[in-house]
Amino acid sequence: MVREIVFDTETTGLSPEKGDRLVEIGAVELINHLPTGRTYHQYINPERDVPEEVVAVHGLTEEFLKDYPVFADIAAEFIDFVGEDGILVAHNATFDMNFINYELKKIGREGYGFDRVVDTLEIARKMFPGAKNNLDALCKRFGVDNSSRTFHGALLDADLLAKVYLELMGGDEPSMLGDAAVKEKHAPVIFSDFKGERIFHEARIFAISEEEEKAHREFLETKVKGSIWLSDESTGTDQ
Repeated sequence: MVREIVFDTETTGLSPEKGDRLVEIGAVELINHLPTGRTYHQYINPERDVPEEVVAVHGLTEEFLKDYPVFADIAAEFIDFVGEDGILVAHNATFDMNFINYELKKIGREGYGFDRVVDTLEIARKMFPGAKNNLDALCKRFGVDNSSRTFHGALLDADLLAKVYLELMGGDEPSMLGDAAVKEKHAPVIFSDFKGERIFHEARIFAISEEEEKAHREFLETKVKGSIWLSDESTGTDQ
């Protein structure tokens, strides 16, 4: 049996080493690449401001986040959800794992080894070299409905990524050859070149017009030099 945790994070910026923090974690459990229905979701008080250009991406303001727990108070439940056997799956995994491990080490906990991490961006780049391989592009390529993705959201993006991941791994049918075939199929994509139950919260619904979306994109292009939200290597799952 292969147990995987497909997850995404939202943050206050790009670098935990420079003071950026997690603001949201969303995760979806898979067994043998198929969803079990178990999910994890948590907003996090970053204990700092959230820059306007980042709020424009995920919609999470300092005011919204201030009453949620800090990472130290939710670390145990996230670790329990991942479990000892969970393989972590993320899109542009370097970004998400750097934040997760930084937060864990900050509170005296051990970070996750990268021998148990799968990077779907690396898989996509090998399958579709030269093509756009961010989450939206992959959803379109595989016919995954992402029409509700007006803002980045960790649980929504984790759910979309889980569907994309199944397609990257060859479709959503269980292997007829059993666990050995699943493990063999899985093994080559472990990312290696780096140095609980559901938690429900009130849904966030954001609707933006085409004009607002265009204005946001123009802002990133003109005001945020080299913005990774416009490239194949943006935060969380938008690669």
